[in-house]
Amino acid sequence: MRKLGLIGGMSWVSTGIYYDQINRIVQKRAAPMASAPLLIESLDFGQLYALREEEDWKRATGVLVESAKRLEGAGAEGLVIGANSMHKAHDDIAEAINIPILHIASDLGRALKRSGRKKAALIGTRNVMTESFYRKRLVAHGIDLLPPDLKNVETLEKIIYDELMVGRVTRDAERALKTIITNRAQEGADSIVLACTELNLVVDVDANVLPVFDSTRIHCSAAADWILEQEQADA
Repeated sequence: MRKLGLIGGMSWVSTGIYYDQINRIVQKRAAPMASAPLLIESLDFGQLYALREEEDWKRATGVLVESAKRLEGAGAEGLVIGANSMHKAHDDIAEAINIPILHIASDLGRALKRSGRKKAALIGTRNVMTESFYRKRLVAHGIDLLPPDLKNVETLEKIIYDELMVGRVTRDAERALKTIITNRAQEGADSIVLACTELNLVVDVDANVLPVFDSTRIHCSAAADWILEQEQADA
């Protein structure tokens, strides 16, 4: 098996999900006693929280670049970034290292294409829903995206940052997500992309009004494939 580096801590909640899911997949596909060879650096999310200004993003990109270099230096043969929004720094990180990065949105795009879905609605943080760095990866796989519903941004960011990223799961959040997904279905979406690594905590991925493509589950599956040398990374 190949050794994979994981830049985590964004949040610690989703990093735990990554560790659990990758190992479960590897164990199932490899052997009952197998576990994934992982190198994990859990960053302090307090330094990377709610970035708005360009200078904030430059600083955060520097933090991620240095983390990637440390993981490469420690023996990682490939890399995943355990967060959707931080893929805004993907290109700068990829340029600074000599190992491949499995891009979460590219993995999502492939999954949507395989399923035959054509019109998806993104649900996540503001920058993921509105900026091109993420959306263009899905569009490149032939996926049409509904325009972002900006009236949901504040609700989603409150749930994500104030609740899920600190380990709180509430019925109110579950109801709010169910309403958002139902509305998106009525607006013409044929699928939902959970473009936040913690949203699976309040969305029933396997039983919903629309097919739900969970970025965390899909990224973890791609990571396990890569570890088991079943698929090449998309840099």
